[in-house]
Amino acid sequence: MRAVEAALAARIESGAARLCHAWVLTRADGTAMGFTDHDRDLTVAGTVCRAASGWGAGAAESEAGFGPGLAAALGALDDSSQDGAAITAGDIEAGLYDGAQVVCRRVDWSAPDLLVELWRARVARVSWTGQAFTAELEGPAADLEAMAGRTYARSCDATLGDGRCGVDLAAHPGAACDRRWTTCRDTFANAVNFRGFPTLPGEDFLTLYPAEGEVNDGGRR
Repeated sequence: MRAVEAALAARIESGAARLCHAWVLTRADGTAMGFTDHDRDLTVAGTVCRAASGWGAGAAESEAGFGPGLAAALGALDDSSQDGAAITAGDIEAGLYDGAQVVCRRVDWSAPDLLVELWRARVARVSWTGQAFTAELEGPAADLEAMAGRTYARSCDATLGDGRCGVDLAAHPGAACDRRWTTCRDTFANAVNFRGFPTLPGEDFLTLYPAEGEVNDGGRR
């Protein structure tokens, strides 16, 4: 449940509130940028929120404040801006918005000090086409969905050519890996770096019978 200031609550109940949304995006370098769906600029929580940004949230809210683990915000690029207060294609390509924090507030535009925070999120990815951008936002629920640790499975959980794999891609141009133990051993001669557990019992374990030379101890090679 959100805490709403008594003055704002009184305006809402009386029907006198003039409400709009305001978003403040803070990049990893500390640069703060504001946007609003009102028809003029507003100063909200010390940040000027621009009205001409075209910024809008495509995310639905839940009772928890920001329900989706992944949602989206849409807006317009402005490469003509000279004050650094607009999102540009160049800055997106440079990764300046990766991991940026976003706060969305409901504001009484006639008295911007009267506001309530709706949700917080971070920017997972930003893409752009033409003069429009789409920012994928991760809410608090996304942390609960993140995988922690390694996957315990027969197949390898490394990516071909990465630091955990160690295969030199230059020596295997165009090669692909199906993450199987035999492929790692026979195709890439990289058995020492195999990151799976090939002797892990599978679904057919209950129907198997002892055989000489078979190892099913669940260990990794």
